[in-house]
Amino acid sequence: MNRPRQIEIKPEELRALIERVKAGRLLPGDEALIEAMAETILYLNEAVENKRASIAKLVRMLFGASTEKVKNILTGPPAKEPPKDPAPSTPAAEKNGHGRNGAASYVGAEKIRIEHESLKIQDLCPDCQKGKLYENIDPGVLIRVVGQAPLQAKVYELQKLRCNLCGQVFTSKPPVGVGEHKYDPSAGAMVATLKYGTGLPFKRLENLQAALGIPLAASTQWDIVERVADHIYPTFDELVRQAAQGEVFFNDDTTMKILSVINAKSEDDPGRKGVFTSAILAHHEDHRIALFFTGRKHAGENIADVLQKRASGLAPPIQMCDALSRNVPQGFRIVLANCLVHGRRNFIDAMAAFPEKCQHVIEALAEVYRHDEVCKQQTMTPQERLSYHQAQSGPVMKELKEWLQAQLDQKQVEPNSSMGKAVNYMLRHWDPLTLFLRVPGAPLDNNVCEQALKKAVLHRKNSYFFKTEHGAYIGDLFMSLIHTCNLNGVNPFHYLTTLQKHKSRLFKKPQNYMPWNYLLAAPPETT
Repeated sequence: MNRPRQIEIKPEELRALIERVKAGRLLPGDEALIEAMAETILYLNEAVENKRASIAKLVRMLFGASTEKVKNILTGPPAKEPPKDPAPSTPAAEKNGHGRNGAASYVGAEKIRIEHESLKIQDLCPDCQKGKLYENIDPGVLIRVVGQAPLQAKVYELQKLRCNLCGQVFTSKPPVGVGEHKYDPSAGAMVATLKYGTGLPFKRLENLQAALGIPLAASTQWDIVERVADHIYPTFDELVRQAAQGEVFFNDDTTMKILSVINAKSEDDPGRKGVFTSAILAHHEDHRIALFFTGRKHAGENIADVLQKRASGLAPPIQMCDALSRNVPQGFRIVLANCLVHGRRNFIDAMAAFPEKCQHVIEALAEVYRHDEVCKQQTMTPQERLSYHQAQSGPVMKELKEWLQAQLDQKQVEPNSSMGKAVNYMLRHWDPLTLFLRVPGAPLDNNVCEQALKKAVLHRKNSYFFKTEHGAYIGDLFMSLIHTCNLNGVNPFHYLTTLQKHKSRLFKKPQNYMPWNYLLAAPPETT
């Protein structure tokens, strides 16, 4: 609602107006005063409501639950009790774990075989003196966890022998592979994983290494990861190329800082000053690919750059994002889907002022998500999932749309209130919000991209910024490779180590060194 026009009126004039209203004898001009007073009341009421919503949102962010699940949002009992899942048929011993990791969980631990101190296979049993001993299938297991620096070092002291007559010095030969390079490929993989996978800044790692007696300067860490990037960057280019062929895309961005760019003017758009990290997730065949791009471009511009590498003749991909126009690529045919969670969040923000109405919307969307969970549990094909949603979620969404439209048509909510804005958002973007009811494989929300962006947010919270655009590119490369490994159940540390060991073959055929097939080109015994 626009700010009402300002009319100055003295208190005695206002009291006289009230008396004329009571007496039913209005003078010319009184209607304009009453109209202005009514507009002011509506404006103040809307301002108070927006403030309440903002304060409630702030309180929820500071002191509320960390998730927006229905049980954390709704204050009263649900209007409809959700159907309960059938109780699992597994024994109680299998359901209730003790919460600790068994030996099988320590796949990266060194395994040391301890032979019996006095007995061996085929010896007579010391107890019965008749039977012979054999190897038991399940050995006894003890686990010993020790602390150490993330990067270990070995100092090789090569013996030198000098002839007491001629003075010739003879030096022992170092072990194979030692002495060629100070830093092993695993060192570069570890620094990159710590920095770009877990958000540990170079300076913090420098302090930790120094405290444990294995110094590693922050500048040296940068040199290491830059050298690793020089050896493996074709995999990043290939990752972008394969992502461009994807069937479903998710994209979004978050703010970032690049010191060398902050005060520099953009050549393409001098008025643009923002710096962003865009996350793009692509589903291609059975693989999930994560890409990160940091710079002045928005998410829509970055996904347009990726789609330029898309093969001609492919069907338009599905693109999931929120309703911001800057997230949509220009000049490419796509099937646009919008995020239901973003639409739902508007009602969560309005919950303080409209609890019953917002609860109705949130419970309806919760039913849709329960149906989608059934699709996942039963591993339905995209076409089966579409049919199931059309049968189960279609009536729910149809009823919800009619209810939302009625709120505006019957003037049950003020269009400019927080509830009215939430309703308008849903209705305005209804088609992309409900694409999952018309197109096989269309997702419900952009949550996977929001989760991917946490990689960039983690870096921003710990390291604050990139120094140069080149540094941002290095970060994008490693975050893309590491998160793609995580999405496909691959160990990123082993992957980055292996890429360095096979860099010559990698440059020739980078398509053979993707996270999902690199073990075929570099089996474990050769890595």
